[in-house]
Amino acid sequence: MPTGPETDGPVGDDGPRPTLRERLSGFFLKPPPPGSAPAEVAPPPSVEELEDANRYANDKERVIGLIAAPLAGLIAILIIGAQLSNNPPAQLANGKPNAAHVSPSLYHELLIVLLVLAVAMLASAWFRKRLYLGLATALYGLAVFNLHYWGFGIPFVLFGAWFLVRSYRAQKAVREATGDVRGGPGAGATGPRPRPSKRYTPPTSKPKRPAKGEDEQKAG
Repeated sequence: MPTGPETDGPVGDDGPRPTLRERLSGFFLKPPPPGSAPAEVAPPPSVEELEDANRYANDKERVIGLIAAPLAGLIAILIIGAQLSNNPPAQLANGKPNAAHVSPSLYHELLIVLLVLAVAMLASAWFRKRLYLGLATALYGLAVFNLHYWGFGIPFVLFGAWFLVRSYRAQKAVREATGDVRGGPGAGATGPRPRPSKRYTPPTSKPKRPAKGEDEQKAG
């Protein structure tokens, strides 16, 4: 005599309990609930949206630039201050000039350059200019890296390269959307027209027609 419906696992108040594998799959993959409508596929971005993404940095890039610029100014002041405090004296104990001494004016000029790059980063981030932000960040990181402060220089170099790569991808997406890809599959009717050849081709001479008198003499 059957006692009830057969189940594969232990039965709870609301039905069979999910297995450990199903729980882990639901936690990491987060499948949609049963009976829900399938998620709609977002349409591809338009040309105007791609051009705006190419022209202006997004909020995340802008925030990163606004945070990195003041840090760059502070790091520049700390680095140059450390260089000046550790600068060897201009003369040795015997009165000869010290070859390891660096003129303080050179450090001051370097501080001005680093601060200018920090201001350029701040202005580029404020006005959402991704390409200029990447260039200023990468140049600042290289300058600090050359001073042998690798811990401060490498992050700025990486962020600058990240901005430049994103700028390149945004430009490439616009070119592919508008068909302005030289040699690519999109270079059709909307692509750039081939340039006319500058090679000179002499005009071909047309064959001369015989005169009427010659035709009549031949006919006669």
